Parts: sequence; C-alpha cells; structure tokens
Amino acid sequence: MNTQLPLEGMPRRLYSCTPSRLNAWLDCRRRYRFTYLDRPQPSKGPAWAHNSVGASVHNALAGWWREPYERRTPLTAAVLLTNGWITEGFKDAEQSGRWLGRARDLVSGYVATLDPADDPVGVERTVATRTKVVALSGRIDRLDRRGDELVVVDYKTGRRPLTQDDARSSLALAAYAIAASTMMRTPCRTVELHHLPTGEIVQWRHTEESLTRHLRRAEEIASEAAEADERYREVVGTPARKAAA
Repeated sequence: MNTQLPLEGMPRRLYSCTPSRLNAWLDCRRRYRFTYLDRPQPSKGPAWAHNSVGASVHNALAGWWREPYERRTPLTAAVLLTNGWITEGFKDAEQSGRWLGRARDLVSGYVATLDPADDPVGVERTVATRTKVVALSGRIDRLDRRGDELVVVDYKTGRRPLTQDDARSSLALAAYAIAASTMMRTPCRTVELHHLPTGEIVQWRHTEESLTRHLRRAEEIASEAAEADERYREVVGTPARKAAA
C-alpha cells in the first residue's frame, strides 16, 4: 500500500471554519468531535425551545428588511414571526403559545425603533476572510453603513443582560468585521449587540490592533483544532468533515 507522506516545508492546508467551530473547540472538545468529526454523526437529541425562539426571531427580522418599504411596520414583523414560528423543543402547545406571544412583542417592539427607510448593506450576509493559516466564514445578522464605515449588528434574544465586554471579546463579531471590511473594501471596526428583551444596544469600536489580536487568536485555535483533526483521522481512519457552521 502506498502511503503519501507530506513533503517537508510544504504549507499546511488552510483550516476552513466558522467562528462557531472555533468556539466549539474552545468550549467542549467532546462536543466538537461529535459535531464536526464523528461519522456517522451522533444523534443531536431533542431540540431546545430557546433555539427555536432565537431562530424564529432572527428569521422574522431578516424577512422584515426584505419587505417593501411600505410594509416595514411592527404589525408586519409580528405576522412574519407568527407565520414562521418554530414549535420544536417546547413542552406542549400552551408553552409554545406563551413564547410566541413574547417573541411577537420582541420583534414588533424592536422594529418600532428602526427607520424602515434605512436599508442595511446586508441581511443574513455571508462574509469570509483568510490568512496563511485559516479560512474564516460566517453569516452576519445585519450589516449597516453609517457614514463612511460599516457596522456589524448581531441580534440577541437571551435573558442575560449584555455588557460591553461581550461585544469587545467576541471572536465572531471581530471576524465578521474583518471579513466585511475586506470583501467590501470599506472600513468596519464597530460591532453591536442588540438585546431585544431589554432594547439595549451594546457597542464596541475595535482598533486595527484589537482586530489583529482576534485574528491571531483565531489562527492559534485553528492550528490546535487542525492538529487534533489529523490525530483523529489517524486513529479512526475516516476523513474529517469539511467546514461547518
């Protein structure tokens, strides 16, 4: 049997991933292996209600911006949320109905604070960037243009209040800012977390240095994960799955 050995000095293949994959490696190696490496993939288990709420809200807000200007109203947001409501993970229909009502209030209240004429640069926009080590890609909830710069907007529906440190330390938001700036050739240093339950907007403005630190950190994590992937393949003898969200 021919075994092709890597040539000395040859560059390592780029590690293609999303910020979610990098964070999965940091948070739980076991979950990372289950999600991205094991084949056949283990059962994910029952759905979680909070994931259904978050997905339903995100879908409704994305759909709201795709409506014509005259239909961008709080009522339209509530209708989109109702029509696209995801029922998985709830204990029963009554619990689902209660959360549907809360989610309707969230989206209608939030869009009431927006200017329907202020079209974003992108909604659910996929962006990507690469270095000599990692190829990062991901999807931004909303990308705004404010003056001569772009702003990354990320919706949050969880109960926990957010702090400025959440925006400052987010690897995903920093990666999105770098990728958006690269792809659109427009500066993008500001990132925002929009917390729908409280209406609070948490903002952080990066510097070139802080964005570079995040990118270097992403490369470090990617290198660790890539080495672990290779060890896994050597033991299991099956190819690892390509980049996944």
